[in-house]
Amino acid sequence: MKKYLACFFSFGLLISCQTESKLTFEPTELLGENCADCPQIVVQIPNALDGSAVSEAINRSVQEEIISILSFTDDEEIDNVNKALESFTDSYKELKTKFPDEVPWEAKIEGEVVYEDENLVTLKLNSYSFTGGAHGYASTTYLNFDKKSGKELENNQLFDDFEGFIEFAETQFRNQEEIPQDQNINATGFMFEGDSFHLPNNIGYTTEGLQLIYNQYEVASYADGPISLVLPYTDINPFLKNKVER
Repeated sequence: MKKYLACFFSFGLLISCQTESKLTFEPTELLGENCADCPQIVVQIPNALDGSAVSEAINRSVQEEIISILSFTDDEEIDNVNKALESFTDSYKELKTKFPDEVPWEAKIEGEVVYEDENLVTLKLNSYSFTGGAHGYASTTYLNFDKKSGKELENNQLFDDFEGFIEFAETQFRNQEEIPQDQNINATGFMFEGDSFHLPNNIGYTTEGLQLIYNQYEVASYADGPISLVLPYTDINPFLKNKVER
């Protein structure tokens, strides 16, 4: 009986530790001003609540991304999300007074936690904005955080063997996009700068694998849309600092 109790206690402790290792988030929604001459703005993001260093880093980085998407003025210090919403709104109102037929602007930002383990947490932000012209612009942003150091990670900090990963990723990219391995990376119409393969600006951990996503215009035309490559952890663990067992 004691043996069974010990096993039960150990199992309960394991579940408790796994639960405690997870960060706590609450969904947060921010809306733009509601008026006839106001752009439509909807921001839905997870807000980290733990008060830890990594939670503070997450909230700060998400705020910075929102500010960069919505800010339209350079003559003032926009240091919080509310000011960014005001900047987007005021910019449209000013344009509307000069051009009454201006099509309404809009901005939508949706964020979610797409991966978390004891060492790392990844957030994904999908955004869409329309500020006139032929079409709007959609993009995906990945934010990866080291839970122990409490810092956001640059792409190269995700790897033990960064150069080796680049070579592997290029091979897989060529296979997926049917680019012959012995031809120029732009042979089939891509637009890699300098005719050389490079990783995208956004790389993120997901439950399916590490996702590489080239946003519109990054290596292809707008019409081609975003280009995504998902690499299973079983294939890339040798290159990663934070290895994932599946």
